Amino acid sequence: MKLSFFGRLSIAEQLDEGYRIGIRKHNEEVTKNRHILSRIIDCVKFCGAFELALRGHDETEASANPGIFRGLVNFVASLDGVLREHLENATVFKGTSKTVQNELLDCMYDVLREHIIKEVQSSDFLSIQADETMDIATKNQLVLVLRYIDDKNNVQERFFEFIALRSASSESIATALKDRLAVIIPLDQHKLICQAYDGASVMRGATAGVQKKMQDVYPNAHYIHCYAHQLNLIMQQATSHISNVRIFFSNLSGFASFFSKSPKRTAVLDKVVAHRLPTSSNVRWNFHSRAVNTVFEHREDLIQCFESIRDSGDFDPNAVREAEGFAMLLENQQFQFFLQLFHNIMPHVDLLYAKLQKKNIDSVHINQCTQQFQQNIQKIRDSLHSMVEQSIGSEESSGSRTTKRRRALSPQDHVQIAAEVCDTILGHAKERFSFTDHLVSATLLQGDRYAQYSTAFPEDALRSTLKAYPMLNGSKLKTELSLIYSKDEFKACCGAVDLFQLFMENNVAEVFSETVTLLKILITTPMTTAEAERCFSTLKRIKNFLRNTMTQDRLNALAMLSMEKRLVTEMTDFNQKVIEKFAGLKERRAKFMFK
Repeated sequence: MKLSFFGRLSIAEQLDEGYRIGIRKHNEEVTKNRHILSRIIDCVKFCGAFELALRGHDETEASANPGIFRGLVNFVASLDGVLREHLENATVFKGTSKTVQNELLDCMYDVLREHIIKEVQSSDFLSIQADETMDIATKNQLVLVLRYIDDKNNVQERFFEFIALRSASSESIATALKDRLAVIIPLDQHKLICQAYDGASVMRGATAGVQKKMQDVYPNAHYIHCYAHQLNLIMQQATSHISNVRIFFSNLSGFASFFSKSPKRTAVLDKVVAHRLPTSSNVRWNFHSRAVNTVFEHREDLIQCFESIRDSGDFDPNAVREAEGFAMLLENQQFQFFLQLFHNIMPHVDLLYAKLQKKNIDSVHINQCTQQFQQNIQKIRDSLHSMVEQSIGSEESSGSRTTKRRRALSPQDHVQIAAEVCDTILGHAKERFSFTDHLVSATLLQGDRYAQYSTAFPEDALRSTLKAYPMLNGSKLKTELSLIYSKDEFKACCGAVDLFQLFMENNVAEVFSETVTLLKILITTPMTTAEAERCFSTLKRIKNFLRNTMTQDRLNALAMLSMEKRLVTEMTDFNQKVIEKFAGLKERRAKFMFK
């Protein structure tokens, strides 16, 4: 009995009625304070999720515009009597001050970070995505995104932190990443299996780059280039070194800039064509694609539009001269041919680009998508002669003015240039999308090859996989893969994620233990750094619309609330965890801890 009561109040005091009443009153007050604080936390969460300013210019009672946060607190108080009474009568702790707000942000950030670290530590493998940029205050910022499979077998890409860098050197970036990983996976260097950057030379240098410095500490951390960036590079290469194609895209970008110079010109465009022209961009190929498709689909309307500007007599000489030039350009056989060629190519580029931007893609699925892309470009290349014949035939039958002028290029020249464009895209796609040695393992689980593998097992691919990932048991993996190849049912799986979900849902993960481990590696390996780009767009909005002078901790907390808002809503005990941290920060005059 003495041992059981050791360190507690005496039995006599515990039996005292006054003591019990005091505890009950204390706990009732704590419940009320926690309810009020939870409502204030909800208001901070709302502002964070939608990137709204937390401080108003004038937050006094008489202010007509106290700011979004105070306005939101007042609105919630109108629906919650307890909070309204607290705001009217509180003298000790009101909860809306700047200091409390900042402390709550710190606590929220800590709770979310701890949750993410806990998920990472319970997963088998981890990949990091990092990107570096200079923000509007000309400070170097490195964003760190973690990719892993959580305990519910879902692929997660979580924003972790914006890291302020002393410089943009490889040494500075590598040191910052190692410091963070020492906190996330302190004792397991083999858990990090991949590092993905946007491809800057300082990042990917094989001897002195960030990836080499990281691999010295984390031996399994293979380097992956972002495939969305690779696609942009392929298209830039295909359209920049062929002079006729470069001229075509220069002319194409002129359409949008012509109408953007004057609202009067835009009014004619809206009246005749009833469709705006998107601008083109070498960085984002979906803009090029939209420009090509719009001009192709509305060519006749655009000619009519330019002719009406030329003949109306309401426009200045520059506009008339340019309109005449664009009208002639749209009737030019060479321009029309390239317009049709890229109208055929662009949908396949768009489709692949859209797939490369997704979070839950894996190397097996991307391998199939890139092969399909190459096949589609090859089909276009094979049909070039019929495209040229059709283009010239339609012009001659319609009596176009183009046929009355001397053609700049012969049909054979057109075929030759178009073939060069397709060959450039195909050549660079094969080179840039060819999986490096450690990703040859993706071919082991490619459903369309199972029939071939059932007769001839891919020994070379298995050897490369075991060399890259020594944690796998080679003989057991070969047995499991042989069984998968022999079953027709597995051929329907179109990616590693599908096959992984099948194993997990049917509770056969132990039977296919090595295959499941390989699947986890393939799924955890990112094919894009699009998430890092999304993080930077959020960073820019927060910096612009909130406070450029905020500290790094505040910035991270607000970014976390915005980017991981789904995680915040999924954590049912989020508010309670924040309150526990808030109460434990320092001695509070208001009571938040139960007795």
